[in-house]
Amino acid sequence: MAKLPRRAVLRGAAATAAAAAAATTAGAAATPAEAGDRHAGGREPTGKQPVTTNVPHGQERYFDPYYNVVRGRVPASYHPWVGNRQDRVLLYTRTAGPRHAHLGPALAAGLNPALTSAHVLQNAIVKWLGEAGVGVDWTEDVTQLPGLGSTYKAVVFGSTSRDTLWKHGTAAQPAAAVNTTTGAHLDAGRTALRQYVRSGGGFAGIHNAIGGTEYNWPYYEGLSGGTQYYDHGALQAGTVVTLAGDSSTRGLPPRWDFKDEWYNWLPFPTRVKFLLGVDESSLATKSGTHPGHGRFHPISWCQYYDGGRSWVTALGHDAAAWTDGSGFVGQDFFKKHIVDGILSAMGNLPFCD
Repeated sequence: MAKLPRRAVLRGAAATAAAAAAATTAGAAATPAEAGDRHAGGREPTGKQPVTTNVPHGQERYFDPYYNVVRGRVPASYHPWVGNRQDRVLLYTRTAGPRHAHLGPALAAGLNPALTSAHVLQNAIVKWLGEAGVGVDWTEDVTQLPGLGSTYKAVVFGSTSRDTLWKHGTAAQPAAAVNTTTGAHLDAGRTALRQYVRSGGGFAGIHNAIGGTEYNWPYYEGLSGGTQYYDHGALQAGTVVTLAGDSSTRGLPPRWDFKDEWYNWLPFPTRVKFLLGVDESSLATKSGTHPGHGRFHPISWCQYYDGGRSWVTALGHDAAAWTDGSGFVGQDFFKKHIVDGILSAMGNLPFCD
């Protein structure tokens, strides 16, 4: 049988999902939960529900055939499958490419290796979340990523880069380009992250975590909001615009000054709740290649994704932004956004509400 072009397959999947949604709408009287699902994504369930199809019952309209997940502003798709999650997160900062200065030197293997004063981002998140009563473990060891049944409430990717989930070098042989005899599971980190999210885990991606991480893994692109970093202009002052009320924007003014790299996106993020943007007219220079996003340039957003929660922000380039008392313009607002965003991804604050 002739193989359909991928675009036709996607159109067919989308049509199937739309037809299923229409059938649900046209069927018998909906329960209050189902009516809420169709109207605004419902509410987060409090107990496990049987899985009988690829798309959770009542969520047909939210199925994304490109990433093969239910995603968007759809609380009813959340999976409360782990009942003993702790007030603890795992901070992951491994880089497999460019490394931001605020990360300091690469960390030793294992969990909670020694930190120095140069590990600015790591020290800040440990301190800031500690002030909120949340414990933090940290690592750059891909084998430490949470997976099936993990009790972490969230995993935080802080300025990771490139193939951060690949176990580099395990299968290398000096005398051969490819080792076909190894039993190494080189992409176990990807499996772990996907299974963690699917069981209701929280994900928070900060700065370069959506700025050049896992470029070629579609699942991660979807987790980031159906988008990827394309490029940025100069590190420069700009005006942040608070776009929506949310746990992670509470207490922020409508407009506030900050300094960053102001990432450009391709594709443009979709199916998310936009939280912060940048006023492009406040920027002195722009990218020489990407045309920018005009009057609506988002830099923070949230969504439900494949059973879990995902909250991301492009802010956080400058080490001074991570340093209390540095005098960095907008530092207090940035800190509040980061802490409350992580707390919401954990479920400690209302998520993407």
